[in-house]
Amino acid sequence: MIAALALALSLIGGAAGFETVARQPPQPADRPLAGRVVVLDAGHQLGNHNYPQQINRPVPAGGFSKPCNTTGTSTNGGYPEATFTWQVTRLVRARLLHLGARVVMVRTTNRQDRWGPCVDVRGRAGNDIDADLKISIHADGSYAAGARGFHVITPASRPGWTADIAPPSASLARDMKRGLKRAGLPVANYIAGGDGIDVRGDLGTLNLSEMPVVMVELGNMRSAAEARRMTSKRGRATYAKGLVRGVRSYLS
Repeated sequence: MIAALALALSLIGGAAGFETVARQPPQPADRPLAGRVVVLDAGHQLGNHNYPQQINRPVPAGGFSKPCNTTGTSTNGGYPEATFTWQVTRLVRARLLHLGARVVMVRTTNRQDRWGPCVDVRGRAGNDIDADLKISIHADGSYAAGARGFHVITPASRPGWTADIAPPSASLARDMKRGLKRAGLPVANYIAGGDGIDVRGDLGTLNLSEMPVVMVELGNMRSAAEARRMTSKRGRATYAKGLVRGVRSYLS
């Protein structure tokens, strides 16, 4: 009998622990996303701040190097971005599994004694299984007055790196934006020109992908109103609903 959850890929953590990438067996063929494979990357890791040497070491990021990872941000009340992205990503995973998709989780824990994965691992996750798309889930930490709302980051077209995936990634970004807006979430008013979509060529998570990929900054954790949404179960369910709508729209 096939197990409900298979753990695969290599050990990619530090001395205090490790991460694996979780995969599921094929889902029933009568569901709307049957046969589809989605990679979900919950940004950061709760214990990154405990491992400065590991997360600051340079890793490949698409023709240049960047630090392995960062600690992420938090609400003014101390709710970490790593925990927020982990909780939302698990909700998205559950919804996608119910719809019949296979899901690859790049980060499989949210613990103080873990760090990473590094951005190069995140960027390459799913490349070897020909996944349909990848979403890297984050939140921002802007101190700009009144800054609020989500924005979606899509890879710039870089010959030899992302030229082939830039057009479908841009399409995915538009679908993710529509999905989040339909869930009632506001577009960012402080970045990306106010249209909710930013194009960047400096992110290893995007540059090393071989499938359509976006990074979604779901909101500004320093906004009191958005912090209230992020720290509530209902609010996190709203973010997950918008992300799943974007996935379904793109895959249709």
